[in-house]
Amino acid sequence: MTENRIPLDDLMVFHQLARSLNSSLDLDTILRTILEQMERIITADMWTLLMLDEKSNELCYALASGNGESALRDLRVKSGEGIAGWVAEHGETLIVPESENDDPRLQQTIAAETPRVRSVIAMPLRGRKGVHGVIEILNPRASQMSDYTIAFLHILCDHAAIAIENARDVARIQQLTITDDATGLYNVRHLYKMLEQELDRSSRFRRPISLAFIDLDRFKLVNDAHGHLIGSELLMRIGVRLKQLSRETDMCFRYGGDEFVVLMPETSAMDAFMQTTTLHRELTNTLFHMSNGLDLSASASVGLATSPPENAAVHAIIGAADARMYDVKSNGRGKVRGA
Repeated sequence: MTENRIPLDDLMVFHQLARSLNSSLDLDTILRTILEQMERIITADMWTLLMLDEKSNELCYALASGNGESALRDLRVKSGEGIAGWVAEHGETLIVPESENDDPRLQQTIAAETPRVRSVIAMPLRGRKGVHGVIEILNPRASQMSDYTIAFLHILCDHAAIAIENARDVARIQQLTITDDATGLYNVRHLYKMLEQELDRSSRFRRPISLAFIDLDRFKLVNDAHGHLIGSELLMRIGVRLKQLSRETDMCFRYGGDEFVVLMPETSAMDAFMQTTTLHRELTNTLFHMSNGLDLSASASVGLATSPPENAAVHAIIGAADARMYDVKSNGRGKVRGA
């Protein structure tokens, strides 16, 4: 009886793959490792890795290698559509050799700009929590489409799915440590970390950074009149609205209680005043529809600080903005005071 053994070279590939995937919790690094290993295992015209967007239930091309990869950057594939969509929907491997390339799903596989697709190997990246993505190998060499190679690819996909889940779990845990439970904004611990980084970057590249310290006016009256549950809900809704009114480059934080901070990188004192004045006006004019049927509004007092000319230290810039906010409180509330 002949004993079937895995060649030493293939065992080394497994070993290197396991080490590479388990040595990183960075998702981009893991995805690149997967694609690199695919290229080593099987020769083809193109190797693609699609990740599933759970919100839209669509696949997007995270990485591609080979002829025509640039055509895929903005392409999205609906679940159930084409080869990749079918694999994502069913969680099963699909192999279409050249002898069966009249399969209609081939025509939906990728954009017209890429090479003509004659054959495909498509495998799900399926872990404990479902399908995370799909690997597509386009026009693989027929001589390499053996049972051994397919089994090899299945093992790679299993390792890859576990690594992806681990990376995402760590990312979720890290997100929880920097997020305020009540509002969904970043917490004060993350504020100090990001402000320190941005102040250092501001100093090195000589670009300004501004900070708005926002304190809600007479918020205690909301808790007294409607209870703390409604007060907490209003804080959450205000947090959501602050993010909506801020620019993509800005970062929003809950400082504590009914106090918030908006960090504005590469923003001068004048630009910060204009941006924050608009934000303040829109926030004040917002009517928040509460779960118990109440419609509530919120007023706020805001102080601004900018570095430079403020002292480029974390506590100094927060202290300057806080002092200006209290100055507004002492002089009628409901306004924005700049540097």
